Amino acid sequence: MGTGKTCIGKLVARSLGWKFVDTDQRIVARAGCSIPKIFADPERGEDWFRDLETEVLRDTLEKGDQVVATGGGIVGREENRQLLAAGGYVFWLRASVEAIYERVRHNRNRPLLHTEDPKQTISDLLDDREPLYLQSAHDQVDSTHLTAEETAFGISESALYLFQE
Repeated sequence: MGTGKTCIGKLVARSLGWKFVDTDQRIVARAGCSIPKIFADPERGEDWFRDLETEVLRDTLEKGDQVVATGGGIVGREENRQLLAAGGYVFWLRASVEAIYERVRHNRNRPLLHTEDPKQTISDLLDDREPLYLQSAHDQVDSTHLTAEETAFGISESALYLFQE
């Protein structure tokens, strides 16, 4: 969250001439409501969201020539990590806690940040997820001090090099 997955993903897709897919947008379309509403629903909640997330990821990765942005928690399930590893080249966009907080602090569509101390929540999420990101990603880019364009250029150049082999 807050690392630039959507913005950078769109730029990379455009530079490669590929389609951009945001799994969260597909989840919202299938669910017929926003992610915060899913999380807040006592009958659906986070478990149902995570089931739908896996289903959307599986369906999405059946197609090629696309850049896929996923929610940060997608790596929480072993099945998703396996799908990601088999589905293409995975870049982990990382950023410092401070940078993430500054980028997302006004966004009310982040149900996991509805806490008393969002910075601590971000730090805790990163601590929990970092080993999973490391396991899932083929490469990583720190977007803390880079513009979206700089980050996208680096990823696009890497992708062009990788796919020429």
